[in-house]
Amino acid sequence: FPSKRYLDAYLHTFLKSSEQHFMVGLPVTYYVFTDMPEKVPNIKLSPLRSMKVIKVEKNSRWQDVSMMRMKSISDVIESDIRHHCTHVFCFDVDQVFTGRFGSEALGDSVALLHAHYYHLPKHFYTYDRNPNCKAYMETGDFYYHAAIFGGSWKNVKALTEACYQGIMEDKQNNVEALWHDESHLNKYMLLHKPSKVLSPEYCWDTSIGFRSDIQVTRLLWAPKYYDTLRKP
Repeated sequence: FPSKRYLDAYLHTFLKSSEQHFMVGLPVTYYVFTDMPEKVPNIKLSPLRSMKVIKVEKNSRWQDVSMMRMKSISDVIESDIRHHCTHVFCFDVDQVFTGRFGSEALGDSVALLHAHYYHLPKHFYTYDRNPNCKAYMETGDFYYHAAIFGGSWKNVKALTEACYQGIMEDKQNNVEALWHDESHLNKYMLLHKPSKVLSPEYCWDTSIGFRSDIQVTRLLWAPKYYDTLRKP
């Protein structure tokens, strides 16, 4: 869901690296959600691959951009994706592919272990602890990262609809989940267990340093320029 600043900083690199590593040899349609479709870079795509640019409403707060994407994804699955695709992966754009991210990652409902939490005891997990929030959790199985989620179009539609409903109910009650749509995703995954859980190698942060159990990295966090990119 890139604004112009995110488009300039990340999208070209994300798409170029995806062409090298993401579902190589399989048909892929990229859906780019942005409030500035005219700024999307023109990338030469491999055969069987195409791009659709979806114009979305501009939000002044990055938190609302993050949360409202759940409705945009659900709407496009209903109007377009379900007629053409079997599976959907949702990615934050501030990432770069560095290794194979292929059909082994496909599943009916796919969640990702958060690189910063998978080694920690559960009491460190940053679930939303506010009982008035629809994302409230006392405990869970894992802490999932909302930078990547996916599955069959039916399951991704169900997840995004449920998260959006929870977000809107919170807004009516003047509540905001601690980690916004990620908190709601974690709550949904507690109630509807994913069929596949991806290792943090599928979205790794090099600032963590060496980990003996991470032998390969497939997608890396790009540098986060939050001070400039998240300005209103």
